Order: sequence, then C-alpha cells, then structure tokens
Amino acid sequence: MFTRLSLRLRIFLFFALLALGGSALVIAGLTIGYIRLGEAHALNSFVMAGLVAVFAIGGLTTWVWVLFDEHVARPVERLAADLRARAHADVDQGIDHAIGRYLGDLAPAADAMATNLTQTRNAMAMAVGRETARLATEKTRLETLLAEVPDGVLFCTPHHAIALYNGHCRELLGEAEGLGLGRPVGGLLRMGPILQAYDRLAAKDTDEGTDILVTTRAGARLLEARLRLLRLEGQETDRPGYVLTLRDVTADLKVQAERAHLLNQLLDGVLALLPELPESPARSRLAGLAATTAAQKARTDTDWWPMEALSAPDLGAGLADRLARKGLTITSDLPDTALRCDGFAITRLFERLALDWTGIGATTLTLTLASRTPETAILSLEGAAARPDAALDWLAAPLSPGMVGFTGADVLLSHGTTLTVEPAGPGRHALRLSLPRANPRATGPARVVMYDFDLLNAAIPENLAATALKSLSFVIFDTETTGLNPQVDEVCQIAAVRVVNGKIVPGERFDMLVNPGRTIPAGSTAVHHITNEMVADAPPVEQALDRFHAFAQGAVLVAHNAPFDMSFLRRREIQIGKRFDQPILDTVLCSAILYGQSAEHTLDALCARLHIEIPEADRHTAIGDALATAQAFRKMIPMLEAADLPNLGALIKAFDRHSRLIEHLN
Repeated sequence: MFTRLSLRLRIFLFFALLALGGSALVIAGLTIGYIRLGEAHALNSFVMAGLVAVFAIGGLTTWVWVLFDEHVARPVERLAADLRARAHADVDQGIDHAIGRYLGDLAPAADAMATNLTQTRNAMAMAVGRETARLATEKTRLETLLAEVPDGVLFCTPHHAIALYNGHCRELLGEAEGLGLGRPVGGLLRMGPILQAYDRLAAKDTDEGTDILVTTRAGARLLEARLRLLRLEGQETDRPGYVLTLRDVTADLKVQAERAHLLNQLLDGVLALLPELPESPARSRLAGLAATTAAQKARTDTDWWPMEALSAPDLGAGLADRLARKGLTITSDLPDTALRCDGFAITRLFERLALDWTGIGATTLTLTLASRTPETAILSLEGAAARPDAALDWLAAPLSPGMVGFTGADVLLSHGTTLTVEPAGPGRHALRLSLPRANPRATGPARVVMYDFDLLNAAIPENLAATALKSLSFVIFDTETTGLNPQVDEVCQIAAVRVVNGKIVPGERFDMLVNPGRTIPAGSTAVHHITNEMVADAPPVEQALDRFHAFAQGAVLVAHNAPFDMSFLRRREIQIGKRFDQPILDTVLCSAILYGQSAEHTLDALCARLHIEIPEADRHTAIGDALATAQAFRKMIPMLEAADLPNLGALIKAFDRHSRLIEHLN
C-alpha cells in the first residue's frame, strides 16, 4: 500500500507519526505522574507542561521534517528524475553535485554512473558509426530513387496501413491531410480490388504481382495499380506487407473509351449501311475496309484497359465468397486456366448479374468455362429460370458505389466482348461472354526488396489502453489564439507534427494560419506575432479544424496544457460535424509525474531539463511549440516506461493523481 505513495509523502507520514507518538508518550507520562502524585491542585501545572511538550514536539518535528524534505527528499526525487533522463532520454550532461550536498556520496556516485553511461554510449556510437553511415547512405539513395519514380508508390503493412509513400502520392490521392505513415489505405482508396488481389496473391507461394484498377475516395479518380507482395526471409507472419505503384489513368481511359465507342458506332453503321448500297467496286472496297478494320480492332480491343492474368478458379472462388456474404450460393466448375481480364470488374459484373437474376427467380447458379479457341474462353453463368432478357438493363447500372460512371456495359467494352443470353438445357439459360486467355509469363528472378520500416511488422492492438506508448502514433499540436478565453476567443493558428514508432516524421506537418472571424488584439499579436493582415485570406476556423481533424484522425493527441487547446477545438465540433474523441495526453502532467509537482512545468522549463533548444524565432509560434513539445514527449516516453507506466491506460490513470495541477494552470 505505502509503496505506491511518493517518497516525500511517505517521509511526511513518518514524521507525522513520530510527532503523534512522541506527544502520546508525553501525555501518558504526565497522566501517570499526576495520578501517582495525587494532588488535585497540581492538575493545571501538569496540563500546562503537557501542552508545552506537545507543541514543542510538534514544532521540532515539523522543523526537522521541513529540513529533511528540503535537503533529502526533494534532492532524492530530483536525482531519480535526472538519472532517468540520462538513462532514457539521451541527456549527456553531468549531474549537479549541489543537488545532493547533504546526501553524502550519493550525488557524486550518481554523477559517476551517469558519466560512465555517457562514455559507454559514446564508445558504442563510435563502434557502429561506420555501419550507420553506410546504412544512411543507402537510405538516402532509396529515398532519392523513390522520389524520382514517376508513379506513386505506397508500401503497406499486412493490416493495410501506410509504411512508406513518395511525393507523387500526394498528387495522385488528392488528400494531403489523410495521407501519412501508419494511416489506413482505405481512407484514400476504395479497397475492394486491393483486398481481392491481396487475398488471391497471399494464398499463393509465389513472387508474382498483379495489375488492378482502383478508385480514389476523393474525386473518384481511376488509378492503374500494380500490387506485389513483400515476401521476406525470416518473416513470421503468413500475411506479408505489399507495395502499390499507382498511375492516374482517368483521362486516358475516358479518351480511350470514347474512341472505342465512336469506332464501334462507325463500324456498326457501315455494316448496317452496306446491304443498302448497290453492287459496285466502291461498295466492295468499303466492305473489305470494314472487315479489315474490325479484325485489327479485335486484337487491340483490350490493350488500353489495365488487365491481369487471373486464374479461372481464383475468379470463381472470389465470386462465390462475395455472393456467400449476401446469402447466395453458386457452384463453379472452372479448369485451371489463366484469363486476361480486370479481375475485380469481372467479379463485380457477375456478382451484379447473379443478384439481379436471382431477384427475378433464377435458382441453382453455376459458373462454367468453355473453350472456343486457344486464344479465348467462354465464361458462362447458368441458372434455372426463364430467359433473363433484363440483362441489358442490368448492364446500365453502376458497377460499384465507388465507380459511379463505370457500368457493366463499360466492363464489356473494356474487355472487347458482349454478353449473350443462350439456352443451357431444359428450363435453364446462361449469360455468356468471351474472355482472352492470358499469355504465360516467363518466370524471372525474385525481386529484392530493401526496407527498414518497423511498421511492416507492427501488430494492430486490440486494446488501446494496453498498448505500449512507443507503439502508438501521436499527433503533437499547438494553437495560437486571439486570447485566453475559450468562450469568446478563437484560434488564429494551428500546427502539428506526427510521431510514429517513437520518431518524429519530418515530412508530415500541419501548419495553418486561421481566420478567426474577429480582430486579433494587439496584446495577443505581441506574443505570437500574428497580425490581422496575415489571417485575412486564411481559411475560416471550421475549415481549418476540419482539415486538422483529418490529419489527426486515428492518432493520440498530445499538447502542452492540453485542456486549454482542446477547449478551442471542442467548441467547434458541432459546426464541423466531427468529434475529437481520441485519447489526449498532456506533457504538463507527464512532467509532473517525472519531476514532481513542485517543479516548474512550463514548456521552456521542460525543454531546459531535457536539453532541447527552441530557436528564438520559433518561440510562441504554433509549429515551433509543437516541435518542441514533440521532442520533449519523445524523450519522455522511455522515462515514463521506466517509471512503471508502460502503456496508455497506466499513464492516463496516473494523470488523475496530478489533475489538480492542470486546474491550477487554467
């Protein structure tokens, strides 16, 4: 029980008990003496002596306790915090001996230990310096190469979170606030084609990749993507990470589709017009030209659409899985042959046809594949029902909610085929289309993938409270305001940086001036140097907080004196229609836990203790204070873990014991 109390509180209780015990003994002695004396007139003298003795014991004990607290308890707490800083926060300065001048040899011994630790670290740093330099050079080369790749590149974890991206991704995905390390890919791209391709490749023990077509959530842009799994030696999980290379084909596919439509209309018109023309050499030449064009067109009908080599059994399994989730059963009898197609589009097309066909009475659905030529195969969806003459109407509907302008008819056009309705036996009909067979690819050497990203092996925590602090993603932010009253003042600047895997991510910053919709007082401008002219054309508060919400989504928020900053954010939650409901940590309380409540807990004092330099030009700017807070918090994480606060839940519980400090500050 008493081990959970702080050292100073335990010492206080010790002296209090000593004072109470001494007073009790004095009172007991005087009482016994008075009883044995037996003189009633001496009572006043005994009472007076008892009071003097009790007050003397209390005063002497209090005086000794104050001296002990000042010269022993506080220095011990300070030495413990300084030792944690040097052990866990890369602080290499010596310990001031004056702190423990009344503690005998404790302070010099602690200083000697800290010095020895620094020397050991320096020796180790020199031993690995050359190797570190080599790795840094390779990392720089990798970053340079990825930055110059003309396509967008995403390295993703098995849980579909981003572990690496290059600059072109910002242009392609169109959501700078939603793009970041550790963020879900599903927040940027519609995951249907990615999940289907990933599951298919993960089930195979090969190094092959696949081409798919995906759409962005912002703007519904069509992206051609190449997905390849990152199978690495020594990997403990069966579900590896993967890499996506992205290229915007929205405009190209639209132009190609329009050209294909126009060419089809021209050929159909010419073929319809030929019987009406009289026999003549010109008619013969026109018929020959139409036949030649149609033949050459057939060989290029599918070259303009992103295709993959898809195993027919994989296509059948994917369709069966999607229909099973919607309560439908389909059997498939597909030979082991590869088809050249857009796997997601064909699967979604047959899923839509099956759902609509069963809606008008079709039963016992079967998917089969018949061979017409060595180059093509016929994929057939059979069912027991009347002729599905509504098929053409079904083809006019959007293929997927994320592809509003992409219908079943567009799928047929991109694959250079048509959908036919044919009898398939007594009481049965079939919906059939032909697909080209895929040419076998020569198997090349496995690609070597070099990476150094801890996120690729990170597990998704089931219980956020039990998650280690170093495993969490943090957004450290700061605001500048028009004043100190959250009820009437407004934000005029907000900035934040991201800490992932215990490291500050240099390229992921949020720094925005905000138009507060009111005049910034001269006194506030003198502090943060933000003028009314600077924010005149800035986004309004609601727009700025909406964008910050996107930047901070999914991360733990951290601020210095967080209740003050959060009060400005939360008063606008109704206007932006979003809540800042993630966990919130306060570096003021972290400092109180590590250094005791009697220490100074300003950002300047905290940075001084942790030897963090804040450039004078950045002081009292949102981005400068956010960076300083991030550096301080990053150094405090291992110190908090060493103080038996290893996870988020334990730290938040510890905050409750120091909450009155925040009340005092605000």
